[in-house]
Amino acid sequence: MLAEKISISLGADTLTFVERFKKTHAMKSRSQVIETAIALLQEKELEKSYRLAAQEADAYYDITASDGLVDETW
Repeated sequence: MLAEKISISLGADTLTFVERFKKTHAMKSRSQVIETAIALLQEKELEKSYRLAAQEADAYYDITASDGLVDETW
């Protein structure tokens, strides 16, 4: 993976959490902790997008479900 070095500033409590998380989850670096956190944020956003898309699909289904067809026995 191609990585670009950046600099971030974290509060003392956040940095303590990052360090503790790194140790308890046997991560190699702070960067790995931050990458894990960002991956979780991306996953959360994707889930939100899927939920919104499902709501839109449900609305369209309700409109087209009764498109003039009647219940018939085949």
